[in-house]
Amino acid sequence: MKLGDWISLLCLIAAIYIIWQIRPLLLLSFAAVVVALALNSLTRKIQAFNIPRRFAIPIAILLSTIVATLFVLGIVPPFVQQFTKLLDLLVSFSQRLPSLLAELQANLPERIRLPELYEFIEWLTAPDSAALDVFGNFFSFFNSSLRILIQTLFVAVLALMMLTNPNAYLNGILLLFPSFYRQRAREIFGKCEVALGNWLGGIVISSLFIFGFSFVGLLMLRIDLAFAHALLAGILNLIPNLGPTLSMVFPVVVALLSDDPWKAIAVVILYIVLQQIESYFVTPTVMAHQVSLLPAFTLIAQIFFATIFGFLGLLLALPLTVVAKTWIQELLIKDILDHWHLTPQSNIHPATYPIEEQAALPIPPTITESPSNQPSEA
Repeated sequence: MKLGDWISLLCLIAAIYIIWQIRPLLLLSFAAVVVALALNSLTRKIQAFNIPRRFAIPIAILLSTIVATLFVLGIVPPFVQQFTKLLDLLVSFSQRLPSLLAELQANLPERIRLPELYEFIEWLTAPDSAALDVFGNFFSFFNSSLRILIQTLFVAVLALMMLTNPNAYLNGILLLFPSFYRQRAREIFGKCEVALGNWLGGIVISSLFIFGFSFVGLLMLRIDLAFAHALLAGILNLIPNLGPTLSMVFPVVVALLSDDPWKAIAVVILYIVLQQIESYFVTPTVMAHQVSLLPAFTLIAQIFFATIFGFLGLLLALPLTVVAKTWIQELLIKDILDHWHLTPQSNIHPATYPIEEQAALPIPPTITESPSNQPSEA
């Protein structure tokens, strides 16, 4: 390798290292792009009423602020109140735990011995206890609320900056592409915007569906804290595959702690039915085919982005996958692989191709000598 090749390789390694170190910032920037896209869609709808963009942007921001304020004031306090009731139920269950263990031990054979309550408490509070790790992580999540608030403000400010002049930021990104490919890259970015818009609208509709019907179903089953459980189910619906399973835990626990433990089975059936309806009827209808992703690829993408970016990567795994799918489909498949043809100088033997492809291969011309070019005998 020449000196220039070594320098290029070192620059590539340095760039990859820098990108790896600033990956949380890149993910927050992508979250800001998603928020700016949502606000830009609302701005365009306002512009449809012949309102200039410089006035439509403040109106869109004002409407979004009103909706967010109503969400915080109208939903968060009842959720906190009902979550407090859930903690009270857990406390009352802990008070009933000794009698329940004694009753269970009385009904078991003598060879099977349950641990005493003090042994159970020692296991929970052991320094190397897995349960203690779970509780520690649970409380550390709330202790990091200040960091989450700062990240939220960063995303909001960055989204507003992008919303005011999106073309300037897009043109700056296009400068990173070769000049002959910038127009094509602009088209791909436009398709990414359409795909993200379809995903955003679809996920809002499906989350509202899960929230509304789970709330009605839990009320019919007379499960306590129905509003809090339904709201949690709607929010966790943003995380495919894992979210619906996690949203089922709290209502099942509440049903088990109630006077009718059989309701836990009814809650599981309710959530399974709702998820099947949402997966096979609601989501395909509202998202159409623009963001159709195979379940296995979605799960792999969730694990991949969660491993690299953490919880925020898990939350944004689906929009990241939508963007990655668009670029792979347009750049790799349409622009490279679809135009990759076999040349006559290729060393690949035609026998490795199907018969119909062999017929399409160009046949190199054969050179025949004419009688006039042959040497004449003396």
